[in-house]
Amino acid sequence: MKYMITGATGHLGQKVVAQLNKLITKQNIRLGVHTPAKAARFKEAGYEITTINYQNVDQMVPAFTGVDVLIYIPSLTYNVQERINEFENSLTAMKRAGVKNLVDVSFIADQANNPFQMAGYYAYLPARLASSGLQYAVLKNALYADPLIPYLPELIKRQNVIYPIGDQAMSFISREDSAEAIANVAVRPYLRNHGQNYLLTMEQNYNMVELAHLMTMTTNHQIGYAPISLQEFADIYRTEGDGDELASMYHAAAMGLMNRVTDDFRHITGHAPQDMRSFLKENYR
Repeated sequence: MKYMITGATGHLGQKVVAQLNKLITKQNIRLGVHTPAKAARFKEAGYEITTINYQNVDQMVPAFTGVDVLIYIPSLTYNVQERINEFENSLTAMKRAGVKNLVDVSFIADQANNPFQMAGYYAYLPARLASSGLQYAVLKNALYADPLIPYLPELIKRQNVIYPIGDQAMSFISREDSAEAIANVAVRPYLRNHGQNYLLTMEQNYNMVELAHLMTMTTNHQIGYAPISLQEFADIYRTEGDGDELASMYHAAAMGLMNRVTDDFRHITGHAPQDMRSFLKENYR
């Protein structure tokens, strides 16, 4: 069996590579990358590397040929139409290359009334796959816990979490746990051959008072919760390139659309995901 991971040099992709290599040999893993130079260390380690371009179906066909299971990690874009086009091109290339099995990485924000700017793409995925003729599973991630770690110095300086979600809670998962679940679904046909739709979360969600308390205990700095408006949040982070997109996501959270909790991770792996307290403690330096 040949397994291929797209986006293999990204934050999640690298962890999926490592987790998959715990379950199968690297000779059975092919890494799809957009920038080969970023995959130098993987090539040196003996992984098969192939270049993929989501805009070029003809180029993707040979990259996908010989693959039994494709783990599709989408590109980082906030343009819904571009993301859909990339996925449609990938489906066309998969069909031409003879790929039969797909593990698709998605996100919690897929409700029809979700205001997150990318929700349209995530809502489209399961319906599109249902008519694709593929054997597949969709794994939706909750919010990644990982970005909270580099965010902590700013929160210590502000002395407050400022997410504009009021009294609502949000669900989280670490990239490491997400990658473990993705790898396990990929190698176990009974977990991916029936159109399964999983949501990967920690075993509880966290409102911002709870999250701020955990951050206080982790950092030994007092961090409270003082939510700002959606507009203020967008204005603060717009210079970083994603202020409006992030604000739309927290708008969804304020509507109670980002707080679901499931036991899907335990169902897939047989054990509990890491909780937020131990995640912060383990990763904060």
